[in-house]
Formats: sequence, C-alpha cells, structure tokens
Amino acid sequence: MKAPEFAYARAATLDDAFRLKAQHGLDSCWLAGGQSLLASLAFRLSEPTALIDISGIAALQGIMLGDGLVRIGAGTTHASLGASHIVRQHAPLIADAIPHIAHTAIRNRGTIGGSLAYADPAAELPACCVALDATFVLASAAGERRVSAREFFHGVYATALSDAELLTAIELPIQKSGEQHSLEEVTRRSGDYAMAGIAAVITCADAGVTDARLVFFALGDRPVVAINAAAALIGHPLDDAEIDRAALALARDLDPPGDLNGNPATKLHLAQVVLRRALAKLINDRARSAA
Repeated sequence: MKAPEFAYARAATLDDAFRLKAQHGLDSCWLAGGQSLLASLAFRLSEPTALIDISGIAALQGIMLGDGLVRIGAGTTHASLGASHIVRQHAPLIADAIPHIAHTAIRNRGTIGGSLAYADPAAELPACCVALDATFVLASAAGERRVSAREFFHGVYATALSDAELLTAIELPIQKSGEQHSLEEVTRRSGDYAMAGIAAVITCADAGVTDARLVFFALGDRPVVAINAAAALIGHPLDDAEIDRAALALARDLDPPGDLNGNPATKLHLAQVVLRRALAKLINDRARSAA
C-alpha cells in the first residue's frame, strides 16, 4: 500500500515550525525520525495534509545537565541517548531501555520525542518517564507549558498534546542516593514490542524500602502505575517474601486486556514474571555493591 498524497515543508527553527503548522493547518503532522509515522502513512493509518520536518531544529537536540535535572531535547535519537554519559550516570533507567527498542537502524533515526508523542502502550520510554517522574515541555505558537509524564498519556496513541503543540523537551530528575532502577520485559523475539514489561525505581534505606515506583507497559492502554504492588514493598526490606507480596498485589493494579500475545490471565502472569525479575535484579545489585 502507498502513502496518501501530502505536502512537505522543512522547518529551521521552532518559530518556523509553528508558522508552517498555521500555514498547513492542524491536519498537518510533525516529522522527526519518522520511524512510526512513515509506517502509519504506508498503511493509510495516518492521512495528514502535510508533513512538517522538524529534524533539523537545533533547539530540539541535545542532552544537558543542570539544576538537578537531565534535560533531553525531544529530537534526540535513541542511539544518542544510549551513548550519553550524562544519561548513563544520572538517568540510567533510560540508558538501560535503549537496547530493548527495536533494532539498531531504528534507534539511529527514531527520537525520544517521537516515541513519547506516539504513545504506544507497549513502548519502553513512556513507562520509564512515568517511573522517573519526568516532566514534558510542550510548546506552541502561544508559548510553553509543562505536563507531568503521569498526566501526559491518555490512552492508546493519545496524549495531552493539542494539535497545535509540539513536545520539545523531557526533564528527568537526576538519580538520588539510595535509588535503584530496573527494566525487564518479555518479548517473542529481540526487537519486538514487549508482551509485558516493567520500569521499576526503588529507594531503600536501612529500615527497608522508602519509595517504589512500578510502571508496567504492554498491559493496558497506557503506562500503568502499580500502586498496590508498590505499597506492599514500602516499609519492608526488599527480599523474596516482599517480592511475593508485591506479585500477589498486582491483581489489584492490573486488568490487562487479552491480545495476540495471550489472554488476560496470561498477561497478568507475565506481569508477575517481569516484576519478580526486576526486583530480584535490585536485590542482586545491592548485594554486589555491599560486597
């Protein structure tokens, strides 16, 4: 199948991008890495009047550290994220997610902003951003606004972005002392979308777990925060018994729909599998750091 007809314009600056958006109308579409958009065009799932190419806008590029935050330009590629020492040191959950995203060719072109704005519920980066309490910077010709990652995702391919807005940057709090992270997923083949996955951020002190953010992907219409499973960990040492308690609590957090990868019971079982793996990894990491 061939893509529908559309106009094409390349923006040099953000102001230029918003001018072109006004010129071509709200049915026009932003084009960054194009790794999701071009496929949807080929299958006629998208039929924009125009593509506005924002891949050359310098303001959308780069990774910076300052004021307790890692700020990532929305046009930064997955490959650049994976290679960044700033991301590896201060937001390692993001760095660990990169090898799970599709294949090398796609990571070289695909952007973090494109992945987040596309809002595929089986993608890794939306769940990671929710787990890290990220803030998204949204811009339009009228100005900027900030939206928390938890409030950004509204459903399958649905976000808080208006038709006139562009995601310009992602702000991540730097990793704090005592904070650990883990990302686990189950896939049929390397590079496939996850059948079930988790982005976990746990903070421990001598008395036990003080904070837990467990965010699942591929198990709902958006990243799912497992409040009950996290609560089962708080105030207790992270050990096998508490992992069992958290896994049992997942039934109150998740109501996964059946899909080609399994029925709801199978999906819930896979959620428990990735939870156990993620928390077991954190136990092992703590043991190694204490040795």
